[in-house]
Amino acid sequence: MDSTEQLRTQLARFLDWKEAHAGFDAAVIGIPLQARGLRPVGMPHSPWELLEHLRLTQRDILDFCRHPDYVEPSWPADYWPPSAEPPTLEAWEESAASFRRDRESLQQLVLDPAVDLFATIPHGTGQTYIREVLLVADHTSYHVGQLVLARRLLGVWPSA
Repeated sequence: MDSTEQLRTQLARFLDWKEAHAGFDAAVIGIPLQARGLRPVGMPHSPWELLEHLRLTQRDILDFCRHPDYVEPSWPADYWPPSAEPPTLEAWEESAASFRRDRESLQQLVLDPAVDLFATIPHGTGQTYIREVLLVADHTSYHVGQLVLARRLLGVWPSA
């Protein structure tokens, strides 16, 4: 395996990183229905808001990487849900599943040898594919940490 293949493999793994901290699935699985829309004291967002923000942001970056006709959503309205609570019983699982599908699409993009990770995205303003992938991984890690903290504050994080 050459160094470019190694980089691609590591970046794909980094999008689902859980070696040094809790991963996405650990953070979202097992949150009781009644806790999903609660904002813990001292935190500005509920678990639902954090999950949906992760989904919306990752989708935006994936769309930016893939679509030449990409139009940037409005900040912050298009990056956060309108309510602290999921709108339906199914919304939580649908959001998590959508996040996983989009993460897999980003991993496939990273692993595609036809994609020059260091190339400037043609319809962007100087961004490269590798920058966008690192941005998603960093953003996800940050908000997964917030999800874990929210769960701890709500008393719904599994004890060790």
